Amino acid sequence: MKKIFFAGFGDIARRISRQSEITGLPMALITRSEEKFAQLTAQGFEVMLDSFDDPENLGYLPLSGRTVFYTAPPPGGGFSDTRVGVFCAQISADNLPDKVIYISTSGVYGDCGGGLVDETVPLNPQTARAKRRADAEMQLQQMSQTFGVPLVILRVTGIYGPTRLPLQRLQQNHPVLKPEESNITNRIHAEDLARICVAAALRGEGGDIFNVSDGEHGTMTDYFNTVADHFGLPRPEQIGRSEATQVMNPLMLSYINESRRMDNRLMLKKLNIELLYPDLEAGLVACQKEMGE
Repeated sequence: MKKIFFAGFGDIARRISRQSEITGLPMALITRSEEKFAQLTAQGFEVMLDSFDDPENLGYLPLSGRTVFYTAPPPGGGFSDTRVGVFCAQISADNLPDKVIYISTSGVYGDCGGGLVDETVPLNPQTARAKRRADAEMQLQQMSQTFGVPLVILRVTGIYGPTRLPLQRLQQNHPVLKPEESNITNRIHAEDLARICVAAALRGEGGDIFNVSDGEHGTMTDYFNTVADHFGLPRPEQIGRSEATQVMNPLMLSYINESRRMDNRLMLKKLNIELLYPDLEAGLVACQKEMGE
């Protein structure tokens, strides 16, 4: 890697920018936040105050010769990712990235009945947000084939970190499913995800797809209970699935209706990653420490 471009600059992109392998490299990014524009410009980033949602007014993105970390989420509606489409339209023979790392979601696999899922399992997205991610993957793969730009796709499980814990839900006593009815979920700590993104840029090859998970499988109920115990909060009320359909919001229902055990062995082997937080307990200790700093 010689130069970096961030398409989106939230928590994960910020963590990527702080990884030792790239901290000294020239970094450019696009953001629509005026506050971020001022802050990041002052920190030495080359910042474009633009938006993928406004393609007619989008300026030229300096992608040539850069490793691109695409971390921007899809738009909120529909089944296609128009933002990725706008990004791909910026790529030309005169503006070719060295490599693109795209953060997708394990949701593109859909419900697998709790079965073990490796990268060969066919895509079966069942929610609108997962369909948008699958569409983004397809658009980027077509771009990669057209221009010969190496593309690495990371299918990421539930991300947790200091700003991504369900503390408010626990404080408000939102219910969870009874353990025997709860779905199997997988997670990755935000800092480990950032490290994996950099490893994908350094050691991933064009066409690679990796499941990103800490390898620990547990139920959604286990997750909420463990977070509650760690932060000294009451465990949430447990209800049956039939009652859940009446009281849970549609987003939460979509999560509990899918169950997968993500296989992360290819990620660990090919990217030569040793996770800092291979289990939830270790990750929560790190979260609490970071929250206290």
